[in-house]
Amino acid sequence: MSLNPIEEIRRDISADLDRLTDRIAECLSTGNPMLQAIVTANLRNKGKLIRPMTVILAAQLLGEVNEKVIDSAASVELLHNASLIHDDVVDASRTRRGAPTVNAVWDNHIAVLVGDYYVSTSMQLAIRTGNVHIIEAVCDLGRRLSLGELDQIYNARYHTLTEDAYFQIIDFKTASLFKACVRMAAYACKADGPAADVLTRYAELLGQAFQIRDDIFDYFDDTAIGKPTGNDLREGKITLPLLHVLLNDSLPQHEEMRALAAAEELSDADIERLLKYARDNGGIEYAYRRMAEMRDEAVGCLMTFPEHHARQRLMQLFDYIIDRNY
Repeated sequence: MSLNPIEEIRRDISADLDRLTDRIAECLSTGNPMLQAIVTANLRNKGKLIRPMTVILAAQLLGEVNEKVIDSAASVELLHNASLIHDDVVDASRTRRGAPTVNAVWDNHIAVLVGDYYVSTSMQLAIRTGNVHIIEAVCDLGRRLSLGELDQIYNARYHTLTEDAYFQIIDFKTASLFKACVRMAAYACKADGPAADVLTRYAELLGQAFQIRDDIFDYFDDTAIGKPTGNDLREGKITLPLLHVLLNDSLPQHEEMRALAAAEELSDADIERLLKYARDNGGIEYAYRRMAEMRDEAVGCLMTFPEHHARQRLMQLFDYIIDRNY
C-alpha cells in the first residue's frame, strides 16, 4: 500500500520530527497537574506538523538540520498551536481535529491561559537559539497573526470586497507562518541571502494556497473537515470563491447577491444560496486556477536550487496542500 505524499515526507524526516516532538514535550512539561494533563492531551492530537516540516525541509535545502533548526521548528509550531487554542475560544469551537478543544473540556479562562503558556514557551525556544533574527521572526509572526485576525474582523464588519484585501488577510493569517518557517531555518543554518529569499517566496505561495484550499472546504458538506458548511459566512467572512463571483457584475442576480452578502444576519437558507451562487458561477474553479498559478510559480522557485531530495519533498508538499481532502 503506497503512502500519501505527507506520509512519505513524514517518513523521510522521521528522525528530525521525533527530535521536534521530544523538544516540544520537554519544554511544555510542568509540575502543574491540570496544565500537564491539558498539554499531554494536546500533544496526542498534534496534527500533521506541516509547518515544522517546512522548517526542516528548508534547512535541509539551505544547509543542515541543527539544534537551532529544531528549536525554531518547535517555536513556530507552539505559536501556531497557541493561535488555534485562542481561536477556539473566540469561535466557541467544541472540537478540533476530531477531539474536544481545551475550552470545551475545561473553560475559556483556562484555555486562554494555556494559549498564553504556549506563546511564552514559543518565545523561550526562540531565545534559546541565541539568534536575534530568529527571535525577531517569531515576534513579527505573532504580530502578523493578530493583525490578520483583526483585519478579517474589520473587513467582515465593513463589507470590504476586494481581492487585495482578501490576500492581505491570508498573507498575515496563514502565509506569514510558512514564510517565518523558511526565514528561521535560513537564520539557523546561517544561509540568509538570495537563496533564502527565493525559498521564502515559495513559502508565501504555499501559505496562500493552503488558505484558499481551506476556504474551498467551506462550500461543500463533508464531515471529515470538522466544521459546518458555510461557517465562514456565518462569521461574516467572504472567501475567494464567493468573492470572485460577487465582483463579477456581469453575472445574473449580481446586485441582489451582493446585497445579501452584506446583510447583518444570514439565515441557513441565505448561506446556502450564496454558497450555491459561488459554486454555480465558477467561484470554485477560479480558486483552483489561482492555486495552480501559485503552484507553477512555486515550482519555478524550487527549480533554482540544485537537485536535492528536500527540493522534491517541497514540491510534493505543495501538491498535497492543493489535493488534500481535509
